[in-house]
Amino acid sequence: QVQLVESGGGSVQAGGSLRLSCAASGLAFSTYHMGWFRQAPGKERELVAAISAGGTRTHYADSVKDRFTDTVDMAKRTVYLQMDKLKPEDTALYYCAAKPGYYSGYAFPAGYEYWGQGTQVTVSS
Repeated sequence: QVQLVESGGGSVQAGGSLRLSCAASGLAFSTYHMGWFRQAPGKERELVAAISAGGTRTHYADSVKDRFTDTVDMAKRTVYLQMDKLKPEDTALYYCAAKPGYYSGYAFPAGYEYWGQGTQVTVSS
C-alpha cells in the first residue's frame, strides 16, 4: 500500500518559516519524481515545487522562488519543503505527490500517481 504522509504544517506570522515533510512508503521511491502542490479555497491546485527522482533537478513556481527550497533524503524516503519569508498568500492546503515516468510535465497534477492527504499552512499578516 502506497502512502505519502505530509507533516509540518501550521500557523505562522508573515515573514516566518515552516518546513513540510513528506514521508513515502510502499513505492519504488527512487524512480518517482516528487511534487509539492497547494490549493487555497476557491482556487485551483497549483504546483509549488518539484524535484526529480534522485533530486538532481528542481523547479519552483515563480511566486515562491528564492523563498522555498525543495530537497530529498533518499535514505529516509522523505522530501522536504523549506518555506521561508512566508506571506499571507501562501496560505493553502499543501500536498505532496509522486509522479512516475518522465520528469517533464511535472507542473501538471494529472501526471501524478499518488497523493498525500495534505497539510494546512496558514500565514497571518
